[in-house]
Amino acid sequence: MAKSSAPAPAKRPAKPGRRRLSPAEQARIATLFERFEAAESDPRTELNYDSPYTLVTAVALSAQATDVGVNKATAKLFAVADTPEKMLELGEAGLIPLISSIGLFRTKAKNVIAAARILVEQHGGQVPLDRDALQALPGVGRKTASVVLNELRVEPAIAVDTHVFRVAHRLKLAFGKTPDQVEAELMGVIPQPYLVRAHHWLILHGRYVCVARKPKCAECPVADLCPSRSLLDR
Repeated sequence: MAKSSAPAPAKRPAKPGRRRLSPAEQARIATLFERFEAAESDPRTELNYDSPYTLVTAVALSAQATDVGVNKATAKLFAVADTPEKMLELGEAGLIPLISSIGLFRTKAKNVIAAARILVEQHGGQVPLDRDALQALPGVGRKTASVVLNELRVEPAIAVDTHVFRVAHRLKLAFGKTPDQVEAELMGVIPQPYLVRAHHWLILHGRYVCVARKPKCAECPVADLCPSRSLLDR
């Protein structure tokens, strides 16, 4: 009987497993986050918001934009539309001029209005604090949902942006080549008491201290624990 010539099914890429850490490495990582906590016990997003709805909207608008730029736009936007109902009344035509200073504003305007309609029609105007329901909203991907759920302390989540990716590698907390791999690794090595706040500590550290081109090692509170310092501090 002739053998089938059909190609074998493609293997899915393996997910990074939970790394086995030596006692010394466990102690190093715990000390890293102890110091982050000592510097800022309750880190929060720098996006301005006053409700789950304004938070999810601000985070969705922040893709490929700075928090400073988004805050300037949402100061005017949320003054007139801080609920899904008001956003629908504003409509795309009214929303676009208020967010035109933000990158991809036309696409974002379409998504914000579509999301507001779903929230009104399917969720009674309330933001569902459930990952699947959040990610079903237009313009809300995994990273946005993670930021929202983590900021509201619904679940520990780590949204891996360029800052978190860079800091995780420099501190040897993760070695993955993709944001998803780095997220999985971070969730496996960060001590539980610090997990819900880790996202903000890492992003703020990358934004203000462990910057891309000239990291401020002399100002870094964890410089003595950083395996990369000898390469960075030159």
